[in-house]
Amino acid sequence: MTAAAPFSWKTIAVAAYGPTALASIGYGAVTPLVALSAIDRGASAGTAALITGLLGIGQLLADLPAGWVAERLGEKWSIVVACLIDVVVLSSVSFTHSLLHLAIATFLTGITGAVFGLARQTYLTVAIPLQYRARALSSLGGVFRVGGLVGPLIGAAVVATFGLPKAYLFAAGMSLLAAIVTLTLPDLPSEAHGENAIQSAPMFTVLRDSLGILLTQGVGALVIMLTRSARQAIIPLWCEAHGFSPAATSLVYSISMAFDVALFFFGGSLMDRFGRVWVAAPAMLVMGVGMAILPLAQDVGSIIAVACLLGLGNGISSGVVMTLGSDASPAVGRTKFLAGWRLISDTGNALGPLAIAAVATLSTLGGASVVVGVLAWGGAGWLMRWIPRRIPA
Repeated sequence: MTAAAPFSWKTIAVAAYGPTALASIGYGAVTPLVALSAIDRGASAGTAALITGLLGIGQLLADLPAGWVAERLGEKWSIVVACLIDVVVLSSVSFTHSLLHLAIATFLTGITGAVFGLARQTYLTVAIPLQYRARALSSLGGVFRVGGLVGPLIGAAVVATFGLPKAYLFAAGMSLLAAIVTLTLPDLPSEAHGENAIQSAPMFTVLRDSLGILLTQGVGALVIMLTRSARQAIIPLWCEAHGFSPAATSLVYSISMAFDVALFFFGGSLMDRFGRVWVAAPAMLVMGVGMAILPLAQDVGSIIAVACLLGLGNGISSGVVMTLGSDASPAVGRTKFLAGWRLISDTGNALGPLAIAAVATLSTLGGASVVVGVLAWGGAGWLMRWIPRRIPA
């Protein structure tokens, strides 16, 4: 019997991460510009915020249907189709001045983002050997972070040189390149799934059978995502409340993001070596400390220090939610389970800014930060209780 060839990152790195890097740079270039585009088309500030929110709403509503699409088309072709739809949708925004068109395009981009994210996670779950899984998925999360850091810088340069509509053409071009690179991916062998579209159980059955995991580890994932998104919302608000200019606020946020980008592979290595819980729980403790002490930060230096602490916790836990979902996913119904898992985690992502807004309305912005910090500490305890100590066999 011939021994299996040893796994090599070089054989999969470009094909696996190249499309994600390209697409996320495109997304990163236009996501901050949606509100500006809406205002440029005559929208009020409230309407512009609502249109921006359609991106997350589209993704949330598409999480479960994305499982159905990915199962029938396969991970590779789901990514290609999602990218090609993005090419049409994003490029069309640059040729129309309609506010309704912008809203529809933003919503559709959220839908394609759900399909892309699920298909990419499923592909890596199956294609990467278990002993490298956390590093692979942490790297995937890190690539998304790089896109979120680099994309806005490129988008700003495109807008300054060619005007606001051309940024959408740039994003469409990135999606087209992502589709082309995806075509170099090898197809997953059907037996690796342990299922096909005909044999797979219905979505409801898969989620019902996995209800115990979704209500334990899934709730922990929800708290992780809630804390992360709350951190993204509160840093700019805290800077603005202390009189920072928009440029200074962006600089503080970029410094915090640098920790995200720098630590993702280290966090994945720790998870592969010692287990998932030894990264997930400490990361939540660190982010809880950062959120709890943010009200004490009243000057530039202290605010940057707290932002870096939050970036440290967020960066080292890159990919932990995807890794936990992949570990828990069954061989039969994997794609549908991951669709349900992503629905829970994306719900947490949507709740973070809402939690900040609700508590800040009733109390203060500093009070909202403390509440999220306490919630993060509770999440750390919950994760310690429910995440298996050992790496799955």
